Amino acid sequence: MNEDALNTSIRKFLKEVGVTSQREIEKAVRQAVAEGKLKGNTPLPARVVLTIAPLGLTHEVDGAIKIE
Repeated sequence: MNEDALNTSIRKFLKEVGVTSQREIEKAVRQAVAEGKLKGNTPLPARVVLTIAPLGLTHEVDGAIKIE
């Protein structure tokens, strides 16, 4: 196994996840604000679930997103 190639591939995947996820969250927050569904500065609970079925891996990260 090539550790450098593995590391590079993982980082590339996580960068794509991070960039696309940020765009989707920003779009959803803007839409919710525009529609009056989201007001104030209450943190938004968030969860990310990473699954790699061939490895039997499921990893969950819980957090909150502050809008103000």
